[in-house]
Amino acid sequence: MFSLLFMLFVGVPLVELWLLLQVGERVGAMPTIALVIGTGILGANLARREGMRTIEKINAAMAQGQMPQEALLDGLAIFLGGTLLLTPGILTDVLGFSLLFPFTRPFLLALVSGWIQKKMQSGSASVHFYQSGFGQDMGMNRPPIERPDEKIYDQTWDDKSE
Repeated sequence: MFSLLFMLFVGVPLVELWLLLQVGERVGAMPTIALVIGTGILGANLARREGMRTIEKINAAMAQGQMPQEALLDGLAIFLGGTLLLTPGILTDVLGFSLLFPFTRPFLLALVSGWIQKKMQSGSASVHFYQSGFGQDMGMNRPPIERPDEKIYDQTWDDKSE
């Protein structure tokens, strides 16, 4: 675990810095700075657009009484992609845009889902559910909430104390 964290927090930034310096040597400092700023602006707009589409998908699924599983995973991927685009660099921008583009995101999500499924089948990863909220089970063992009838009652009060 330490080596993974070391790679994430030290290795990746060093590679990104090296790549930015290489690009700067080849095309110059100003175009490199423009590239970093441009990818940030483009990424923010793309993340906003895709995020709004995902929110619409979530709302539509919930309006039909369905759990929006795929849309929630899309939202997580969009959030992660937008976060990666906040960090200046070439590799993080490529991965960030890959998570934001609607035609590459499903492919990457399928890869990650397959990897997680293999880990769970081999027994090297598992999922555990814990109780939370002061010993309450958060509704897992409770009967569903019954809805009251859909009648609407209107009450008018007459103040006769005048």
